[in-house]
Amino acid sequence: MIRRERWFGGTGRKVPELALVGTIDITGALQLDDVTGVEQLRKAHADGIPVVVHAGSVEEITAALARPEVSCVLVADESLLALDLADLTYG
Repeated sequence: MIRRERWFGGTGRKVPELALVGTIDITGALQLDDVTGVEQLRKAHADGIPVVVHAGSVEEITAALARPEVSCVLVADESLLALDLADLTYG
């Protein structure tokens, strides 16, 4: 399965859009549990600060990845890494 990458804020590096907690360096990132704070997301993005969202369900993952400001979604459940994100997004 091909895993897409996203820019990690203004750092100049890319990270997987979905990763297991503890497997990537997220130093300096704004860490959130959801994407309801749209203004906070937009400000971090405008300031070049990477945004990382912790998710525990398919719904939380898809909601986070729908936001262009989000660099990466982190999951604790390794089985969530097997999701076909393209299928969930585009059907």
